[in-house]
Amino acid sequence: MPTTEGTVERDGASVHWEVYGEDGPTILLAPTWELVHSRNWKMQVSFLARHYRVVLFDAVGNGKSSRPADAGRYSWGNRDADAIAVLDATGTERCVVVGYSMGGELALTLAALHPERVDGVVTIGAAHEWVVPMVDRAAPVAPAPGEKPEGWAKYDPDYWRTDYRDFAEWFVAQVVSDPHSTKAWDDGVGWAMETTGDVLAALEEDYADLDLEDMERRIRSIDVPVLLLHGTDDQIVHPGSSELMHAWIPGSDLVLIEGSGHSPHTRFPVKVNHLIKGFADRVYGLRDEAATWHVGIARPKTALYLSSPIGLGHARRDIAIAGELRTLHPDLQIDWLAQDPVTRVLDAAGERIHEASAALAGESAHIESECSDHSLAVFQSLRTMDEILVHNFMVFDEVAQRGEYDLIIADESWEVDHYLHENPNLKRGALAWMTDFVGYLPIPERGAREAAVVADYNQEMITHVERYGRVRDAAVFVGSPDDIVPDRFGEGMPLIRDWTEEHFDFAGYVTGFDPAALGSREALRAELGYRDDERVCIVSVGGSGVGTDLIRRVVASYPEAKRAIPELRMIVVTGPRIDPATLPQIDGVEYRAYVDRLYRHLAACDLAIVQGGLTTTMELAACRVPFIYVPLRDHFEQNFHVRARLDRYRAGRCMQYSELSPDALASAMASLVGAPVDYRPVETDGAARAAAMIGKLL
Repeated sequence: MPTTEGTVERDGASVHWEVYGEDGPTILLAPTWELVHSRNWKMQVSFLARHYRVVLFDAVGNGKSSRPADAGRYSWGNRDADAIAVLDATGTERCVVVGYSMGGELALTLAALHPERVDGVVTIGAAHEWVVPMVDRAAPVAPAPGEKPEGWAKYDPDYWRTDYRDFAEWFVAQVVSDPHSTKAWDDGVGWAMETTGDVLAALEEDYADLDLEDMERRIRSIDVPVLLLHGTDDQIVHPGSSELMHAWIPGSDLVLIEGSGHSPHTRFPVKVNHLIKGFADRVYGLRDEAATWHVGIARPKTALYLSSPIGLGHARRDIAIAGELRTLHPDLQIDWLAQDPVTRVLDAAGERIHEASAALAGESAHIESECSDHSLAVFQSLRTMDEILVHNFMVFDEVAQRGEYDLIIADESWEVDHYLHENPNLKRGALAWMTDFVGYLPIPERGAREAAVVADYNQEMITHVERYGRVRDAAVFVGSPDDIVPDRFGEGMPLIRDWTEEHFDFAGYVTGFDPAALGSREALRAELGYRDDERVCIVSVGGSGVGTDLIRRVVASYPEAKRAIPELRMIVVTGPRIDPATLPQIDGVEYRAYVDRLYRHLAACDLAIVQGGLTTTMELAACRVPFIYVPLRDHFEQNFHVRARLDRYRAGRCMQYSELSPDALASAMASLVGAPVDYRPVETDGAARAAAMIGKLL
């Protein structure tokens, strides 16, 4: 969220601006073509704002700025004047200006016309009036009467006014032409549809207020630091255009980003973030505080442990693995980079949480915001979490560089694995990667588009690992080969099991506890306050807030279940992120918030009702307790990966959310209470085996 925001009124239009941060030198992220708005900078804002004051604004014509009918309001002179008005409104005397595409031209214009306001300039794929022609681009061909134009014939203001969406979808595809850019395309088209073809046509047709001869002279005389970034595979603006500016501007720096298209700050955000910050640091004389390695100095072994915040199961298994690592290496010091609710478990265990954890963006809150009526399209939720993942990787990157860690352990920290493969030069120390599933899977009901995008994400991961296999020094699958689904990564792609067996070691499942160590069930029940003459049903939905709908439906079934099981005692564990006071208060239903070592209560109960998450269901399987699990709808991991594993263990009864009428649930509960179980035994040495694999790296 911005620190402050507002609008400035100028020449018949409202210009919306935002400021992130309060003190220090300022970076202005300039708007680009009105096709998109300031969300175009979403991968940069939060990182830069941790180091600088950041100002950005929506150009008139898109975003939260107005869309005046006067075509003359979209002139280049007005864009320049709007930028100065925003600097004045935000109290910004001077700044480094960063501009992308047409915004690159605006950045150079500001430096040329207002040198007293600009300390430095960064351009990304800058367009300008002297662009080098794209010699390989096919000349546009006028369509036959009644037919749509093809290719660059769509770049026509008259066509924008008649079929703007078709143009936007085509043009954004040229902008994000890099492989594996489906999310960038979705974003770009979505932002484009927040304006109109009329707005774009108005700007395209009005360059009357640009004196090109005078502007060239001013650009050649720019005497502040300038950094020109350009993708070598840019399909919109030829890289030679930045090379020309490099030749014109004395002392400027040029960085060609190999293999990037027109939008490297979207496709390669980590690289571009480092380049922008490094440039600003040099302009303002700020020292990079990252520590350097002191090779050969005797010191304790150190590890940075990252535990996924999506559910609490990762925390329990990670604490168990950390304990086994300390057995192997008694002098090992472990810092945890984690966020709520994982930090609650770590605190209770007396673990040391790195202070930078407070800077992490909330992944659990994002997941919760995407869930409704026991439905979570988790693959899409991960895609829409892209800016959170970039932010959290940048936090990790700084911690890893300054901490001089011998070992980094990443338990399903997807951003770390992804961006280290994108930027292997940033790797610090050995990396142990852990996961309990491999391969995204499409939900058939969500259609062909999701299936294609899922396959694309899987292909990107495969390409990463096969190109930069050295990034993962250890890859540990929490489970056995037989736990892996029989599916392919996508049409014509490898079988998930075959590929995983080739690229992972298998630790077996990690419960985080040994059921045998809990003692007799009778003694455990007595310790926890459960009587012999009652049937205890525990309802648990994990550490996030996505289980609210399931709790409500189960609680609504309590009266019918009580009639079917007269000795029933129902205890609902809401977890740390759901307030019991917000749930239905029904006589006989007991609510608990966070329960430490919940697995002890699960081992002592007669029946459990849970979501389809892996950790809780496998704890129940290990304790040989009857249970019903209800996978979240559209959640590929719970519906495919977890269910396949539970089927192999012959554990639990799966019910769909739509089946949970009071009668059906009560009947299922009555049939399971007291019934014998025939579960396959769950491994008890998984933590030790995982630690042995990881410990070799020390």
